[in-house]
Amino acid sequence: MDFVITIIEQGLIYGILALGVYITYKILDFPDLTVDGSFPLGAAVTAALLTRGISPFLTLAASFLAGALAGVCTGVIHVKGKVRDLLSGIIMMTALWSINLYIAGTSNVPLFSQKTIFRNDRVSEYFPDAVKPYSTLLIVLLLAVICKILLDLYVKILGLALANGLTALAGCIFAQEERVFEISMGTGAIVIGLASVIIGTSIFRKLTVVKTTTAVLAGSVIYKACVAVALKNFEPNAMKLITAVLFLVILILSMERKRKAE
Repeated sequence: MDFVITIIEQGLIYGILALGVYITYKILDFPDLTVDGSFPLGAAVTAALLTRGISPFLTLAASFLAGALAGVCTGVIHVKGKVRDLLSGIIMMTALWSINLYIAGTSNVPLFSQKTIFRNDRVSEYFPDAVKPYSTLLIVLLLAVICKILLDLYVKILGLALANGLTALAGCIFAQEERVFEISMGTGAIVIGLASVIIGTSIFRKLTVVKTTTAVLAGSVIYKACVAVALKNFEPNAMKLITAVLFLVILILSMERKRKAE
């Protein structure tokens, strides 16, 4: 049961990231690689604030705003600098590596001794003993639903800001759930996000925008479940290979369904 709960928790956290990727990939048609930098940006901001005694709930807003600012920078580079969309994301992603190190102060910040949104006095006070084992899942689910509602109220002009804000927020939640910041934690985030979007929109086709956001969250949970099951049968060192093969299979199936639809 713990294994299933962990899959759902991680799936919903990365589902928030996938919602951000959905904005750029499906709505803006913008291949935004900033994601690989804005995900750890949220975690870096979280680590910096938590270690300074700031409320973990304030880190959610701070991380979202930091990610939104990164998205705005990508947009300015593309629109004002006349740089191609793919290169704009690469430039910002590269810059964020150093920015994240500067914010966090080091490449690895353990958060085991810090209060988080999952472990604090309020959680102990408001959650009954019978529900406490599921408190992390319930909090993540609540945050995912809030992000889904935000996206359903989406404004196109703020697309990149909202996308990277959601990605950074996912990094913030992930850092507090795992209780650590690691500079390389954003590596491959774009792959997870795209895979989640493709899985969700392929399985739950012909949906309205509102329902599509739910499909993206479900796609993320399905993706994380596939990876978790695969890792139970293979060595951890094979994780990148498993991820690459899984993503390739998803792309092939998605392209095949598009051909049949045409």
